[in-house]
Amino acid sequence: MVFFFSIQGKMFLVGLTGGIASGKSTVVAMLRELGCAVIDADVIARQVVQPRFLAYQRIVHSFGPEILLESGEINREALGSIVFSQPEKRRLLNSITHPEIQKEMVKQILKYFMLGHRYVILDIPLLFETNTLIKFMKHTVLVYCDPQSQLSRLMRRNGLTQAEAEARIAAQLPLDQKVKLAGHVIDNSGDVETTRKQVLKLHSSLEDSMDFLLVRILAITAAAGVSGLLYFLLRQLMS
Repeated sequence: MVFFFSIQGKMFLVGLTGGIASGKSTVVAMLRELGCAVIDADVIARQVVQPRFLAYQRIVHSFGPEILLESGEINREALGSIVFSQPEKRRLLNSITHPEIQKEMVKQILKYFMLGHRYVILDIPLLFETNTLIKFMKHTVLVYCDPQSQLSRLMRRNGLTQAEAEARIAAQLPLDQKVKLAGHVIDNSGDVETTRKQVLKLHSSLEDSMDFLLVRILAITAAAGVSGLLYFLLRQLMS
């Protein structure tokens, strides 16, 4: 059976990223308060490895039942210790989870599209590090804070020593480099109200933006499923 969709509207995607302890969660909360549609890639990544999802079955089949907790859920620590020490295992895990994450993202993008949102924000912590989704974004936004603020916030938040905090920060692309890659920067080095003013300004400019995309979904077969939808939608985003 063939399902036909004739959906037309104006919508674009905004990639939001930051660095560890830069305050991205604070900015996301402000955007949600403004009614923005935000899709959290980390939340989806945790969802798709739950027992009811296909990725869960494939992970257990590939890595064995020893990675499971007594509850039947995946022991993220046990799995993490395997993939971080064995690059080929990490690639295998990514090949299982990434397509499922993308499918779920597409479902949510379409939901917001049909609800009439002008733009959708994709909260992707490693947007610039992985570099795979940037080409689909009309705008990229970086939540920045100065290095000393980032270090002190991380030490305080996670109870780390300076050396431990510096090691975690060094594992990511430096914020100063990300600034050069981002289309918009929100400086979260100061107080909350200063950050809020920048968020309001960003929201206003995005709402007024004419840099929209015209999405037309004309026909998708049931056999193609969400994978076909993902391919079709991403091709439209690139056009």
